[in-house]
Amino acid sequence: MIRILNYSELKAEEIFARTSPTESVSDTVAEIIARVREAGDAALYEYGEKFDGVRLTSLAVTPEEMEEALTLVEDEFLAILKKAAVNIRRFHEKQVRNSFILNEENGVVIGQKIIPVDRAGLYVPGGTAAYPSTVLMDSIPAKIAGCKEICIATPPSANGKINPVILAAAKIAGVDKVFKVGGAQAIAALAYGTETVPKVDKIVGPGNAFVAEAKKQVFGKVSIDMIAGPSEILILADGKSNPVHVAGDM
Repeated sequence: MIRILNYSELKAEEIFARTSPTESVSDTVAEIIARVREAGDAALYEYGEKFDGVRLTSLAVTPEEMEEALTLVEDEFLAILKKAAVNIRRFHEKQVRNSFILNEENGVVIGQKIIPVDRAGLYVPGGTAAYPSTVLMDSIPAKIAGCKEICIATPPSANGKINPVILAAAKIAGVDKVFKVGGAQAIAALAYGTETVPKVDKIVGPGNAFVAEAKKQVFGKVSIDMIAGPSEILILADGKSNPVHVAGDM
């Protein structure tokens, strides 16, 4: 539910006040990580049933499921994803850094060597909302940089399926593997590896408090992008504002 506040009825400090988390998730996340390290795939199946309400028989998305997703997404939205992929690729191709060597006087050799990571892990939220944009914006730059393998972890729905828009975006972006696992257990699996989920060199992507805490706890064992805080959006509008524009901003 979106809160609508009347600026004339409240003080500024009331409007801009932030709520503080009342419960730490660090201990719970530590237990999850330890369990995944100990039990591997068995822990992922266990947490999938506990947190996502789904009893899976396989953690990996099949090529057939990837192809099926393309038929489940509306043609217009599929075209939008493809256009977005072109725009993202065109921008990030300009950011590519190259290795170089300079032979200076007196036999001095200096230079810079750019080495892409072998395997990147991308976490994609899949609970209350799907974010195909996350798939495109995180995986396409990795492909351009020369990353050899990109793996996605994303929670399945109650029917054991991944949202087709996420799979369609993954297919368009050239993602190599997709796994049906979410939450802190997904981060643990990517960081340490299981029988099915391979260990990655770097983990990127947004998530809830449990995902953020898990990334914090595995940092050092694996590289991460950042520990992101909660998203905050504030729209300032009055009676003259165009509702269409306000909705678009949101």
